[in-house]
Amino acid sequence: MENFSLDFDKSDGLIPAIIQDAKSKQVLMLGYLNEEALEKTKSTGRVTFYSRTKGRLWTKGETSGNFLEVKEMLVDCDRDTLLIYVDPVGPVCHTGADTCFAERNRSNTFFIDKLRKTIKSRKNNPLDNSYTASLFAKGINKVAQKVGEEAVEIVIESKDDNKELFLGEAADLLFHYLVLLEAKGYELDEVMEVLMRRHKG
Repeated sequence: MENFSLDFDKSDGLIPAIIQDAKSKQVLMLGYLNEEALEKTKSTGRVTFYSRTKGRLWTKGETSGNFLEVKEMLVDCDRDTLLIYVDPVGPVCHTGADTCFAERNRSNTFFIDKLRKTIKSRKNNPLDNSYTASLFAKGINKVAQKVGEEAVEIVIESKDDNKELFLGEAADLLFHYLVLLEAKGYELDEVMEVLMRRHKG
């Protein structure tokens, strides 16, 4: 874990920590850490809080097995709050809910951002055995052609009732569309801006 300096003196030795799912970006819970809890979190890779009610360290999941596996920790500008990205093992709330705010944590759409980064990397740092890099090497016409082919295939597949095949074609189309955006030098965020301008609520 990264070494950083936190100001524990502002709040009587405790630092609030916002716990966020590293994949979905869903806010899962809020907890507090003292210096000992922070050190244990860093050394074990699992979030350990300081329980204000029990007056002791408490590793989330120590009884339920629903641990919070740490992926990244960030400090705010005042050095008195943590943002901890985690991979939650099971429900986070003691009630059995996905989050302590009674929200579902089921979205995988933020994986698109990771995929976009990989696609950009394959364009800027091509690998010999990369299919994505080979598309970029063939030029914009080939990339556009692949998008067209995948679009036709999903239209054909939509006329049947095979969920697995349809979702496979949908994934192929989405992937090649993202490659096309990168080949054109446009960001998916720019497309989202167009959609948001069109959205009437």
